[in-house]
Amino acid sequence: MVVVMEYKMVLLAICTTLIMGSSIAKEAEVNSQEKTKYSKHWLLDEGDRTKRINKLETYLRGFDQPMLEVGQRYESLYQALQDENYDFAIYQWNKIKKTIENGLMKRPARRENAEIFLLNQTWKEVFDDISSKDKNTAWEGFDKATVACLSCHVAEDVSFVNNQPLFRLQRSNKK
Repeated sequence: MVVVMEYKMVLLAICTTLIMGSSIAKEAEVNSQEKTKYSKHWLLDEGDRTKRINKLETYLRGFDQPMLEVGQRYESLYQALQDENYDFAIYQWNKIKKTIENGLMKRPARRENAEIFLLNQTWKEVFDDISSKDKNTAWEGFDKATVACLSCHVAEDVSFVNNQPLFRLQRSNKK
């Protein structure tokens, strides 16, 4: 009787192992299929070159993303001036220019106003004002930059952008 019980236990253990092994193998197969179905290579997996480029253009969007970065850098520029960290302020001002130029690559229709209000003479004036490392002159440069931004937004018919806390960072908020 004991031998029969042991035999049944061994048989039960073997059956359980086979069932579990089969289940694990099936799960691995399903996971493998899902990995194939949901690749991380969303551009490389697109066989058609035009569709691949369209996906990339859609992902990169328009001028709003560069402007978001410009806003973040503008705020960092403000803080750098607060801290009298003129080298960091110059760094941010240079990056603002680069970000706008990169955005214009995507939206060339915005170039005219960007050049009129900022990229031509104003950018250099602000750069020189910050580079002076004189507190008052640097803040005058910041104010010029603010006026240029606000004016460009009006010219681009997005003046609603001007009504936000970012553009209240003016002389009245300085230490």
